[in-house]
Amino acid sequence: MLQHTVLIPAYQPGAALPHLVRQLKETGFQHILIVDDGSGEEYQRIFHVAELWGAHVIHHEINRGKGAALRTGIEKATILYPEDTGIITADADGQHLPKDILKVSEALSEDPSSLILGVRNFDGKDVPWRSRFGNRVTGTFFRLSSGIKVSDTQTGLRGFSYDLCEEMLKIEGNRYEYEMHMLEDLAGLVPFREVPIKTVYENNNAGSHFRPVADSVRVYGRPLKFILSSLSGSLVDILIFWLLLLILPLTEAAAITTATIIARLFSGVENFLVNHYFCFRSSLDLRTTGLRYSILFFSQMALSAVLVNLLAAVLPAAVIAKILVDTALFFLSYQVQKHWVFRRKEMHHEEKTVRTAKEF
Repeated sequence: MLQHTVLIPAYQPGAALPHLVRQLKETGFQHILIVDDGSGEEYQRIFHVAELWGAHVIHHEINRGKGAALRTGIEKATILYPEDTGIITADADGQHLPKDILKVSEALSEDPSSLILGVRNFDGKDVPWRSRFGNRVTGTFFRLSSGIKVSDTQTGLRGFSYDLCEEMLKIEGNRYEYEMHMLEDLAGLVPFREVPIKTVYENNNAGSHFRPVADSVRVYGRPLKFILSSLSGSLVDILIFWLLLLILPLTEAAAITTATIIARLFSGVENFLVNHYFCFRSSLDLRTTGLRYSILFFSQMALSAVLVNLLAAVLPAAVIAKILVDTALFFLSYQVQKHWVFRRKEMHHEEKTVRTAKEF
């Protein structure tokens, strides 16, 4: 008997859902938990058929998004099925075959400390262009920012042990961005293990509820905010530098040096406040994040100066060295700020809300 709960978030599903439940039961999965994410009355027959085949269905009264549905399922699974040891998440639209869900489950049994990812091959001609393009963009940024290569950042077929459920419930995002945030938040904390699965797109992925513009903004929200914050800091830096050159009664060399230092300090403060309240929405106090940011700020400035000088000795122009160094430090800074400077405060045991099975 397989000791993993299969968790399926579903919004307005088709006939593929109860068919998948039947196949999973035949494969050997005992516990299949479906979260109806506010699909509406006209879809209840499909959920009822899924229940007849042995699934347990939990209902959201309104559509709250895939991330919210996953969190609901993760929270309830550990209470409904305490004898299980892990969760396998799968999509409701027929993209994930029972044999591949079983492969992810077997990999989790072999390696329970890892996050198991069922990864698709995006080189096939039947792969929709938006899926191929989106995966390449998110995969490239994720590798640059974390140093970890993930073949399929958008896969919904994932496996993790109950030991990771508490961390999963802390991850932000109510819609499709939740799965990207999962990779970002767990990178470096747990190993990632990839399991190749069959690439299935029914009717060119017509059943997907992914909204290309709105949901893409959500998926790329964190890096986009960080980029905008960095750009705003650069603008403040340039503006203050220009104003100081106009008003400082010093020689040209002294004015440039003084203006550079003051402008950089002001832009650093602006960047810190924007990142604290807007990018990372830190729950830590300003004194703690301010001290950490100051350490990073001056360390990054010194490291940039050293590395630029070293590279300038072997490259044809110092400006090329600066571009390369500052680009690398940009991605490094993103990781340091996310995982250390503005890392959210861990909840103490007494602060957690413990729910009982009666609530379900």
